[in-house]
Amino acid sequence: MEKLIKVHSPNATLKACDVMYRGGIIAYPTDTIYGFGCDSKNETAIKKLNMLKNRSGPISVIAPDRKTAIDWMNVKINQKSKIKSKLINGNTVITTAKKNICSNLIMGSGNTLGIRIPKHNFCNELSSLFPNPITSTSANISGKNPHIKAQDISNEFHDSIDLIIDGGIVNGSGSKIFLLNKDVWKQLR
Repeated sequence: MEKLIKVHSPNATLKACDVMYRGGIIAYPTDTIYGFGCDSKNETAIKKLNMLKNRSGPISVIAPDRKTAIDWMNVKINQKSKIKSKLINGNTVITTAKKNICSNLIMGSGNTLGIRIPKHNFCNELSSLFPNPITSTSANISGKNPHIKAQDISNEFHDSIDLIIDGGIVNGSGSKIFLLNKDVWKQLR
């Protein structure tokens, strides 16, 4: 299988899903930067991802739409409309997640999870097709600048990445991040 394919290649999303089904790691374009993705329930893949990035800790996931994102959250009914208003423009919302949504290896303290809906067709198709949440963490070694070109990811990570989806130059700024903790909203970025 090819290691680097164009985002508009036939079956690009199916190939990416296949890699993640097999416990692999993909690099993919989002609306802001390139991200590393894997099955958020596959602990072997998550450990490999953390080794690649030289880090551990919470990792956000992407969702295909607001309904799915809210379904993954363990929130009160009266909080849902406020969450919907924050889950726009590719923003990330961090709040308590339901049990078994993803591995505890990517969860934050208090069983929290960051969830975003990228404004990018490939991400939306991918997260619609794949049955589990997909990790979304910047395609770089922790502390270094995120890569803006697929070829740069390939050059640095070689065979450590199972599939790279080339979406051209992706050089946006990171999403806004909102934390909901005990009915209090805080903007982290």
